[in-house]
Amino acid sequence: MAGEVSGRRTRPARTGWIARVRRWWGRALGSEGHERSTVLLIAKGTLAATIAWVISYHLLHAQSPAFAPFSAVLIMQVTVYQSLLQSSRYVGAVVAGVAVQAALGFLVGPDVPAFALVALVALTIGRWPALGSQGSQVATAAFFAFSTYVSATSTLDKVTQLGQIILLVLIGCGIGVLVNVTVLPPLRYRSAEHGIRTLAHALCDLVSDIYPALRERGLDEERTGRWRARAEQTGELVTQARTGLRMARESLHYNPRRLFRRGRAHTYFEGYAAVLEALERTLRQVAALTRSLDKWSADEDRYRYGAFLASYADFLESLSHITRVFADLDEDRLGDQTSQLHQLADEAQNYRRRLAEQAERDDLPLTDPGRPYGVLVIEAARLMEEFQYTCDVLQHHVER
Repeated sequence: MAGEVSGRRTRPARTGWIARVRRWWGRALGSEGHERSTVLLIAKGTLAATIAWVISYHLLHAQSPAFAPFSAVLIMQVTVYQSLLQSSRYVGAVVAGVAVQAALGFLVGPDVPAFALVALVALTIGRWPALGSQGSQVATAAFFAFSTYVSATSTLDKVTQLGQIILLVLIGCGIGVLVNVTVLPPLRYRSAEHGIRTLAHALCDLVSDIYPALRERGLDEERTGRWRARAEQTGELVTQARTGLRMARESLHYNPRRLFRRGRAHTYFEGYAAVLEALERTLRQVAALTRSLDKWSADEDRYRYGAFLASYADFLESLSHITRVFADLDEDRLGDQTSQLHQLADEAQNYRRRLAEQAERDDLPLTDPGRPYGVLVIEAARLMEEFQYTCDVLQHHVER
């Protein structure tokens, strides 16, 4: 009985693990994304490391052949630009470490005080900002070089082994960069779209929560407080979107695949950057709107001005339709999407005008600084300006 129970418990867990693995590989093979990038990076790293090992061990018969495959894998960055940048820094760090060991080793000797001096100088050089994240490799190279120096039996052997370390690193970095450039060099066009989509989704979800509550006049303090908190916590999404856009731009540098784009990518990235900035400003305006609604939640006059609330809900609903298009932004459909955005923007402009007319009919105290009505009307106008500007900017870059 215990075995049966144990079997029943183990089998579903094992089946679930297999199903997750299948789904992961399905995503990797079926569409572009993190899974496919991971598989591609592992495959390219394996290829580069193998080629570097064959050259260093079987052709050069190096005493420390692992330096070459280690270097090839170390600089196998996501983008070609990063591979070139990090390989240059890594080579510089290794050369500096070996040079420190060579200079101090021949001057001071192979004793413990010499090692301490090598470590001190190498760690100090490793702090040089120009080396970036590869600064720690100065000390690593110096320590390996010291070990090689100590084990060498003659001066010529010592010089040869230290020079061989630099040669193996150059071979490994060269192979790593060559593989990354020639074997499906990564282009991150979709990273820019993904960041904008995520930001637009957050904006769409927030606005879509607000306008039904306005129709129902459900502006209690707890609800408006949650809106304020959500609007003020979008900074991380903005940072992620900017990172995605930066990676997308960076993936073009020195990438041969960009030649097949015939200059379109640069134009689109400019448009995406403008859209991202406009969405960021729009989120700030929505945050200001939620603060005004939070003030209204304690104002009993909202029951008197139900028609104004309904008009405001119609206006925000029209804006939510625009955010849904941005949340589905796709380079292959930008032409159709920009036309749709302009139609939706025209509809939203009509709703904003109706909102202003409703405020006049209700004779709202718009000039009273202690009441939220004037601020709400102003926020509606500012929101419309930002949405209209976003649509116009995207249309401009698509037509270029």
